[in-house]
Formats: sequence, C-alpha cells, structure tokens
Amino acid sequence: MIPCAAKPDSTACASAADRPASILLVEDDPALAGLLRGVLALHGLTVMHAYNGADSLNLLHANPAIEVVLLDLGLPPFPYQISEGIGTLKTIHSETLPVKVIVLTGQNEEEAALEAIREGAFDFLAKPAPAGKILDAIDRCLLFLRKEQRLEQQGVTRIAINAQLGEGLKGVRDSAEGRLVRQVLRETGFNVYQSAKRLGVKRENVYYLMKKYGLARDD
Repeated sequence: MIPCAAKPDSTACASAADRPASILLVEDDPALAGLLRGVLALHGLTVMHAYNGADSLNLLHANPAIEVVLLDLGLPPFPYQISEGIGTLKTIHSETLPVKVIVLTGQNEEEAALEAIREGAFDFLAKPAPAGKILDAIDRCLLFLRKEQRLEQQGVTRIAINAQLGEGLKGVRDSAEGRLVRQVLRETGFNVYQSAKRLGVKRENVYYLMKKYGLARDD
C-alpha cells in the first residue's frame, strides 16, 4: 500500500492495495530509471527494472507477482520511436499476462496514447510525469486489477478489447460485446440457457447476438 502522507504532490489517499505491490519499470534512461525506482521504493513498492522489451517480458514470465508495468514506449533499438514499446505492450496483451500497463512517453503524445490504449494499456502519462500522478495511476491499476481478480473468482470473465483504430467508440463497444458473448458461449458449451443467465439477458437475445456475430457451436 502506498502511504498517503508520503505523496507530496498528490492529494489522493491510496486505498487500492491490501498488500505491498510489485512493479516492473521498463525504462532505458539510467538516470530516470534510478529516480523512479527510488521514488517507488520509498512508497513501499517492490521495483524490478528492465532496459528493453525483451528483458521486460523475461522478468514478467519469471515473476508472476508483478502487478503493474510502467512502460516507456521509446525503447532500444529505436528509442526515438514508439514501435518497441508498442510491440512489448502487444505481447503483454496477447499473452493475457495478469498485469496492468501504464505507458510513459514523451513522443507524439496523441498518436502514442491512441496506439497504447488500442493495444490494451490501462493508463497513459506524458513525460515528465510528477511522482504523485504516477503513484495515483498505480493505485488505480491495483484497484482495478484486484477487483477483476475477485470478479474472476466469481465466474465473471475479463474482456480483452482490441478494436481497429478507425472504428471509434461503436467499434470498441461491438468488439467487447462480441468477445464477451463468444467467451461465455464457449465456457458454457454453447448452452443458450446458461449463457443467457451469465450474460443477464433473455435467451432470445443470445440467439440474436449469435446471429449478429456469426457464432456457431463449432466457432
């Protein structure tokens, strides 16, 4: 848990964490990495550090206790582009690793934010981000992650959203809806009654959604 009194530029009191959290910092600038590691450690967080995407993925696979990733998008071998950071984010998302990702970048903020959110980032902070904002973002990550874990224990499946950039909000909503319906149908063996119960809709609505998204038993 991040102590409230130790956050000089933040007024929010941390309440998300019930226990100390492990953070993975992915940052290729040694000076900035050292500063961030010191700030995070000062607030009771266990911090691991990687200089590039490949090392960060190795650390994530080896340390399942990691819950939040602070990911700089400008990573070697292309530190002045967002491609390496976005590629790392894509891999984290595609492997459905149980972490939340906060993206940090100082390059083309609008484009970077859009790409990062599209690929599953939980939050986006432009450099230089004050320590208080980073700590507050970590609090939000921990709150959502642990709520999701409780929901999953109750049988509610988390949805992964990956809509095309040009689709807008309707595309994101439809993408999420289609993924959820597909997941629930598979988990119930395409039992329409059970699927309707889990989705909180009528059976007729399940048939409608199956037709809408072209879902069949052998899908």
